[in-house]
Amino acid sequence: MRPDDLTETRNLPLFRTMLTASFDALMHSAVAERFPAGQELIRQGARADFLHVVVEGSVELYADWQGRSTTMAVVQPVGTFILAACVRDLPYLMSARTLEPSRLLLVPATDLRAIFRRDPEFAVSIVGELAGAFRTMARHAKNLKLRTSRERVAGYLLKQSLLAGGADRFVLQIEKRLVASYLGMTRENLSRALKSLEENGVSLRGHEVTITDRSLLSEACKPDILIDGPDPELMSDGVSLPGPALPHK
Repeated sequence: MRPDDLTETRNLPLFRTMLTASFDALMHSAVAERFPAGQELIRQGARADFLHVVVEGSVELYADWQGRSTTMAVVQPVGTFILAACVRDLPYLMSARTLEPSRLLLVPATDLRAIFRRDPEFAVSIVGELAGAFRTMARHAKNLKLRTSRERVAGYLLKQSLLAGGADRFVLQIEKRLVASYLGMTRENLSRALKSLEENGVSLRGHEVTITDRSLLSEACKPDILIDGPDPELMSDGVSLPGPALPHK
């Protein structure tokens, strides 16, 4: 395992305040592995054997039912999944696959649970991480249930702008099919919603978004902190998509 991997993992909120001896013991039993694009990492319904830490690449979390599939999140470096199943020693509720060649640290769930019981600071961090994930999940459910598809897309673009430091121009970092699935719609519906938002101050060129009138876009969504967040002290993105990048000048 590379020293840089340990440093980046140690700086995650989940591991930041735990005892050094506890972190060293946890990482001693962890293994680093490389995976090709499209590799299935875990399957929903399987027992949670490892906490996964993404150190390179990106991983899609998704769920299947009756021949249907939906994107739940995309995890990028440095991020973890799926903590709740590991803590409870229960089956995964989601599957995971790499979107590109990726490198991950696999932390045995049995060791994680053992250290959880004896390191109070680590236990507090786990509770905080799970609480953050729950609140993000609740917001996502409210967004899906209470807003129209057009409102969801407008809200998503406003959030991406916020994540880009309030920039009016930014580049979406993931495929539109993943955005559509995450927002509970087909790619065709996403395209129609994006086209309709041109009258609300949005210009789209490929993956580059330009907000030409923020007040009009806000009117199309009516942002609400109880749906859109964020909380003042966010520990985990929970169920979410990666933030945007600023366009090259």
